[in-house]
Amino acid sequence: MRLFLAINPPDHIREEIAVATASMREAAPSLRWVSPERMHLTVRFLGEQPAGRLGELGASFDDAVSRHVGTPLVLDGFGAFPNFRRARVVWMGVEPHPRLELLHHDVERACLTLGFEAEGRAFRPHLTLARVPDGTNEDVLRALARVARASTFRAEIDVDSVDLMASEQSPHGPRYHIIHTSPLGAAA
Repeated sequence: MRLFLAINPPDHIREEIAVATASMREAAPSLRWVSPERMHLTVRFLGEQPAGRLGELGASFDDAVSRHVGTPLVLDGFGAFPNFRRARVVWMGVEPHPRLELLHHDVERACLTLGFEAEGRAFRPHLTLARVPDGTNEDVLRALARVARASTFRAEIDVDSVDLMASEQSPHGPRYHIIHTSPLGAAA
């Protein structure tokens, strides 16, 4: 099973993002846009894992996540990796927050304990909105950058869990399923 850990925004926020990004999709229809039901913040990619390991993973992530209280997640702004001129991924930004950083740190420590290799890059929280196919016309990317700079969206959600997700490939793109939910702890 291809697994990852994610924070899933509520459905109404996903729909609001889709509405807020409609002009971006119109400016660059050739991009592979993520459907609202697949929008999420990836906390950690785990890769291919045997189904027999799900209990161990769930218990470890329950322990790591339960040490944290509700974490605010502020979605704000649009961008591209590495930038709009050479875009590979178009994203919605997530404002840095110490609680989110600490949550990610403890999940990463749990992953190391479970035998996963350390991620070799910094945690840059975002929601992927689109993937940019090779050979996308530069004029399309310039138009997308202009529309993205003129677009606004801001929402704050309270994170109360981290989901262990399975990704299943299909002819219409990946389908995601929640395998296990690890709730955050209650405030003292």
